[in-house]
Amino acid sequence: MEKLLVANRGEIAVRVMRTAREMGLQTVAVYSEIDRDAMHVRLADEAYLLGPASPSQSYLNVERILEIANRSDARYVHPGYGFLAENAAFARAVSEAGCTWIGPHPDAIDAMGDKMRARQAMIAAGVPVVPGGTEEIRDVEAAKAAAKQYGLPLALKASGGGGGKGLKVAYSVDELGAALSTAKRESEAYFKNGAIYAERYLENPKHIELQILADKYGTVLHVGERDCSLQRRHQKLWEETPPSVSFRVREGIREAGIRAAKAIGYDSAGTIEWLVSGEDFYFLEMNTRIQVEHTVTEMVSGLDLVREQIRSAAGEPLGYNQDAIAFRGHSIEGRINAEDPANEFRPAPGTVTTYREPGGLGVRIDSAAFPGFTIGSEYDSMIAKLVVWAPDRTQALARFRRALDEYVIEGVPTTLHLLRQLCDHPPVMDATYTTSTLETFANSVMVSLSNHPEQRAVGTPVEGRPEEVSVEVNNKLYHVRVFDRRNRAAAARKPRRAARNERASAASGNDVVSPMHGVVVEIPVTEGAMVTEGQVVAVVEAMKMMNEIRAHKSGTISRVHAQPGDTVESNSALVTVD
Repeated sequence: MEKLLVANRGEIAVRVMRTAREMGLQTVAVYSEIDRDAMHVRLADEAYLLGPASPSQSYLNVERILEIANRSDARYVHPGYGFLAENAAFARAVSEAGCTWIGPHPDAIDAMGDKMRARQAMIAAGVPVVPGGTEEIRDVEAAKAAAKQYGLPLALKASGGGGGKGLKVAYSVDELGAALSTAKRESEAYFKNGAIYAERYLENPKHIELQILADKYGTVLHVGERDCSLQRRHQKLWEETPPSVSFRVREGIREAGIRAAKAIGYDSAGTIEWLVSGEDFYFLEMNTRIQVEHTVTEMVSGLDLVREQIRSAAGEPLGYNQDAIAFRGHSIEGRINAEDPANEFRPAPGTVTTYREPGGLGVRIDSAAFPGFTIGSEYDSMIAKLVVWAPDRTQALARFRRALDEYVIEGVPTTLHLLRQLCDHPPVMDATYTTSTLETFANSVMVSLSNHPEQRAVGTPVEGRPEEVSVEVNNKLYHVRVFDRRNRAAAARKPRRAARNERASAASGNDVVSPMHGVVVEIPVTEGAMVTEGQVVAVVEAMKMMNEIRAHKSGTISRVHAQPGDTVESNSALVTVD
């Protein structure tokens, strides 16, 4: 029996393995030291240790992955998403090792992997792009020239990146310098490529995706659009299909998307992302892999996109035309992440103590979680994806509400409660939301979440939270909340939660401390420097997110405790402000 190796972890590894099993393939898992008991390891037919938790020593270790592929006699290698999924060099190495790469050919990855080259290719193909340049912005003067040419606000974006990393927006000329330096820093940290380009930042557009399927014989089809506009930190939290856009925009995106894919000879599943402003739409980027949110497309089309990826990689023709793809009903996905929405969505690694999934008609869970599942700071914060389907959007929203109410996760803060609140937010209810809706809404409910800490995450234990016990009276069951008066009094005496600009800081006396376990990316201050309250004094990467740590007061930096590259634990001192 042929084998498929999944060069990834978490829910996407589990997702790929399930389809592989249905196709009669044996599965091979790879894992880091902290993932020994992970769900994808348990489900695989074979599993092999990669190395320590650090991605560079495990899931990004190309040599070790290829060694395991050879040792296990795996014919196929599926990269999932993230890690090496859009790495053309890895794709070539897989093929050179005698395995079949499940994804587009490496030249297509190269064509879309560098955003400046991708813009050039799309312009040549007649695909509309956001007004902006195709040359590297090397200094502040170049950024000022771009702002003059394309207008403000100006987006400074990593050419080698995506997912909102290495993207900073300047709303004034004075902000250009800081935006450029921060974008370069993130770009170099995440993508080992500091090249930045500029384009006009469209305020409040819709972020729409087009799902593409293609084979090796020139057939390119679309599988409809998704609305991915509900984002925080330029990263998605809620996706749905079909999107609320006009017929003209929908047809225009489909025609331009197929033209774009054909222009680079695309031959797998892929996603083309667009920004939609009114009746205008612009190419944003192409993701040459399976997307996190592919699930909603599967729910309305009935297609297994991972299966189609494998078939295409094996050299099979799609075997059907565009008319054969029918769309039915409405689907919504919510990402359940270990994050604290009341603290600027700060990642919250920890152990899930209680885990209970919802069920019922039209409910799908893609997850690798279980009671005792540990979310490490080395990887992203996703716990699960909750996906629902219903005949129309009104019913889908009702089903999503019900499923969120059933979902129980304890041990870490999550995005469950925020997703539930979004269901009743008017711009979400009428589908008029844009890319600015989620963060604006989250800011507005932060005070509520702060004043009611028990609501910060559904099912998350919080100090002083009332205990719930079950009592049966006259054969009727009652759920009673028991309050400890001393705990309530203590909670009432606690100081109110800090304002938004203070939440970005973490302090212990005069020390500014790291609020999480992570890697220090930058310490932009030196001993003896004067700082003001709210000024960034450190940048710590945790769970694939850059976290700017700010001074909690004005003063002089008397000591710097950490250096770039250091691994720090939660509450470790970064600098001291006297």
